[in-house]
Amino acid sequence: MILLTGAAGKTGTTILKYLAQKGAKVRCLVRSQTQAEEVISLGCSEAVVGDLTNHETLSKAIIGIDRIYYIAPNISPDELSIGKDIIQLAQLQKINRFVYHSVLHPQIEAMPHHWQKMRVEEALFTSGLEFTILQPCAYMQNILAGWQNILKGQYSFPYNSSTRINIVDLEDVAKVAAKVLTETGHSNAIYELAGPEPLTQKEIANLIGLSINKPVQAVEQSRTEWENTATASGMNENHIKVLIKMFEYYDKFGFVGNSSILEFLLGEKPTTFTQFLARISNSGDER
Repeated sequence: MILLTGAAGKTGTTILKYLAQKGAKVRCLVRSQTQAEEVISLGCSEAVVGDLTNHETLSKAIIGIDRIYYIAPNISPDELSIGKDIIQLAQLQKINRFVYHSVLHPQIEAMPHHWQKMRVEEALFTSGLEFTILQPCAYMQNILAGWQNILKGQYSFPYNSSTRINIVDLEDVAKVAAKVLTETGHSNAIYELAGPEPLTQKEIANLIGLSINKPVQAVEQSRTEWENTATASGMNENHIKVLIKMFEYYDKFGFVGNSSILEFLLGEKPTTFTQFLARISNSGDER
């Protein structure tokens, strides 16, 4: 059985979908009974309600498991301590395979949440566990959070409009996750998962405009304005500070990767942004 942490988030539910298609038995770790009911409806075999920061919860969740897919809480200051705890429990339980959902370019110290993931990767290297590390770029799906404003003709972001990012389709990432969890040949592998196009934010706006048959303007939002909006929405201070550092890095250097490994693992060309837009339009999946 596979233990999937963070199972109720957008990454977890998408991975669960593809694991269910493969007939895999999955135990999902979620934070509430409502989430437990949701993941059961999506094909989860068992659901455990609890918090990753709670050692007893983790100890209970890992009993009888032979594989783990570890998704950390989003931008958590506890990611390294949680990671070390779950790795230690995996060692005690003699887990057959540990798959870690990391991030593209975790070596970037200027982005604290990337740096923490690098330290978790380091802990895996010395654990003696059979591991696979997936390093996805930012998701195409992230644009959906601002979809209503996009429909009004504005695509906003808190960095330079010329910033290039190889955004990747979460569906492609989830297919790879299900593959490495259920197939052999991925021991001690680190896979960078970047989308096929290093798009600028202006290019993203233009492609969205073509998809919705309406001009969309790329709007550079000041980070002060973004911070005020985030604070008003209830986002915690640590989360805001970490994301601002990420935006500052994007502004200077972009976030560019290579899609060759993703193509190899998928056995086909990765999804382009235009294909993604067509899919969400046809499925009515816009937010």
